[in-house]
Amino acid sequence: MVRPLLDQAPPNLDRRRPRELGALLGLGRHLLRHRSDLSELADIMTMSVSDFLDQWFEDPAVKGALSPGGVIGAWAGPHSPGTAYVLLHHRLGEAGGQRGGWGFVKGGMGALSEILASAARSGGAEIRTGARVSQILVAEGRTRGVVLEDGTELRSESVISAIHPRTTLLDLVGRQHLPARLVGEMERYRSRSGSAKVNLALAELPNFRALPSSDAGPQHPEFIINPSIDYLHRAWDDAVSGHWSREPMMDCVIPTTKDRTLAPAGRHILSCFVQYAPYQLQGATWEQEREKLADRVVELLGTYAPNLPGAVLHRQVVTPPDMEQEYGLLGGNIFHGEMSLDQLFFLRPASQAGSYRTPVAGLYLGGSGTHPGGGVMGAPGRNAARTVLSDLRRRNWSARLGRFPGVG
Repeated sequence: MVRPLLDQAPPNLDRRRPRELGALLGLGRHLLRHRSDLSELADIMTMSVSDFLDQWFEDPAVKGALSPGGVIGAWAGPHSPGTAYVLLHHRLGEAGGQRGGWGFVKGGMGALSEILASAARSGGAEIRTGARVSQILVAEGRTRGVVLEDGTELRSESVISAIHPRTTLLDLVGRQHLPARLVGEMERYRSRSGSAKVNLALAELPNFRALPSSDAGPQHPEFIINPSIDYLHRAWDDAVSGHWSREPMMDCVIPTTKDRTLAPAGRHILSCFVQYAPYQLQGATWEQEREKLADRVVELLGTYAPNLPGAVLHRQVVTPPDMEQEYGLLGGNIFHGEMSLDQLFFLRPASQAGSYRTPVAGLYLGGSGTHPGGGVMGAPGRNAARTVLSDLRRRNWSARLGRFPGVG
């Protein structure tokens, strides 16, 4: 029921136009076809990941292995309502034709950006890097282009932003050009985070107590440290108190087991997604706590793979403030905003900007802060591109019809 909705723009309930009515009727028909599943949909949208998994599993270790999918990137614990949907969201995509599958990008995540850039250039796009936008130009309710930090003006009738929606609307456009209701919604838009990354360069692969291996034997590209839901709940309790978790949940990947081009021969990369790590710490700063978190991560990993602490060559810690400063992820939220029921579908990021169009004519949103949300799947950008193309075709037809007397 949910997967087909990823590839279409949600209806905009604030606009009374025929196309919005058609989208709303289409949504109604889709739900009617799946009406027998509506109770399950209500469950998954409102339940906690803990309650949801309790319906299907008994073993604490199984639930411990599955429950992180409900809180990855979320400012929520395993008993928080709505986290069942976050679990579903992480299973909606596909890789290699396998639904719910994940994959490694050959050459690292930056290679994906290069693939997209190559496709854009082949279509005639000009890409400028290191060209930060300081303002989106607006006049008479319509976008007129952008201004770069160096003062360069790029004029355009359409502007598409894939950065954080609050940055786009409140900082680059400005409150004076937006309806007061939208300004209020964006000021309340939640973008909290409890996630950090600890990246390790290793001299050798970890050798796990539970499944001993070597470079010549089985290689494990991913592992999760989260023995039970109770373990995850204790980690969340630390975060709510304003501290990073002493026993954090860790979702770890070793991409070099699949792509040896990422490190020198015999060396490996271990990337640890660590939760919880609040943006704002109680009684301390991240500059004081950064290396302490890394020390604890390495120590904890060593209880599972005794050789790992001695194999660490280099390490990097990326905290929520780092994510905000370096990547524009406000609050350190990796999804450009929380994936909660009131910030999904036509309410993402706000009721007046929930279908990629905004109240500023010609300005579109197309990042993870729009439907269907975060994750490396490209759906928000593709849906936004289709919306822009549809509007351009409509504008061209209107211009052509306007040339004829009595038509317009």
